[in-house]
Amino acid sequence: MARILGAHWSVIVPTLSEQDRAAFQKTFNHCREAFLDSCHGRCLLKRPELSKIVADALLHFDGQRYRMGDFIVMPNHVHLLAVFSTAEAMKAQCDSWLHYTAFRINQALNEKGKLWQQEPFDHLVRSPQQYDYLRQYIADNPSKAGLKPGEYHYRRLNG
Repeated sequence: MARILGAHWSVIVPTLSEQDRAAFQKTFNHCREAFLDSCHGRCLLKRPELSKIVADALLHFDGQRYRMGDFIVMPNHVHLLAVFSTAEAMKAQCDSWLHYTAFRINQALNEKGKLWQQEPFDHLVRSPQQYDYLRQYIADNPSKAGLKPGEYHYRRLNG
């Protein structure tokens, strides 16, 4: 055990008990969301013309490659609910969104370089209750982050 104490958290977490892993995950998720909501970084997506690039890209192949549900484009991150035919289709589409939107936003800014952090967080929605919770989480994100209308792009699917 002493050998892993200085190791990266991703090495240590699998060695924890199920209860400790769950507690870690809950704390980690809370800290990650609080960090994102405090708008570190350039927060380029606070600019409506740049968040629209992301929103339009998310909807571009809706009904063809995937079914898009609710989404929110926050100043420095995005939350979305979507249905894909396979895990591979989801990964390919997410890679496509990241590449395309980075290119277009960089083009709009007359810049080049990396835009998105390459650590997407995804998971399978397993129940109607979890789906409803995530829809509410997406809806509540702007107020939780203290944003004003126009500083985010929100889309709620009817139904």
